[in-house]
Amino acid sequence: MINRIRLDAYDQSHYSRGRSNAVVLLWWFIQGTLFRFSIHNMYGWRRFLLKLFGAKIGSRVQIRPTVKFTYPWNVEIGDYSWIGDHVELYSLDRIVIGQHCIISQNSYLCTGSHELQDPRFSLITKPIVIRDGAWVASDVFVYPGVVMHEMAVAGARSTVMRNIPANEVHAGTPAQFIRYRFQEEAAEHEEENRVCH
Repeated sequence: MINRIRLDAYDQSHYSRGRSNAVVLLWWFIQGTLFRFSIHNMYGWRRFLLKLFGAKIGSRVQIRPTVKFTYPWNVEIGDYSWIGDHVELYSLDRIVIGQHCIISQNSYLCTGSHELQDPRFSLITKPIVIRDGAWVASDVFVYPGVVMHEMAVAGARSTVMRNIPANEVHAGTPAQFIRYRFQEEAAEHEEENRVCH
């Protein structure tokens, strides 16, 4: 088969990183030094650095020093959430993480990809939303455009390609429904649906 892909024609001039090249480079330097080599429990210091570069970070958020933020100004994290070691927030687009969320170690939240059938491999971006109480377990890959609803769980080493409804546990590649996180919540929801219909 003849190759149709033309990377020499790649063009992302339509995409804005949201800050100047100088600010982007400064952030990457700060992240690789002052952020990366801060002591384990210096959560306030890392929150300060992220806010300095435009991130919206809530109260008592715990972010490990090995976390990577591509563009922190595209990230919002709610109160009391935890972001574990070696998590990567590939924030070409918005990443919104709610309150009391856990993003476990080695997970990758990816807001950027490329157009599969475009010979020029055009860049596409879509936001990711992780709602209150949700848990992204260890080594999970979350696709662009995914919404994990309240108290949803993505099981360890899963690939999340579609939205996960509230209170559901999904796992696997691609992630599929396994069970409800809180059975009593599911029972109440089903009862409400029967009453309403």
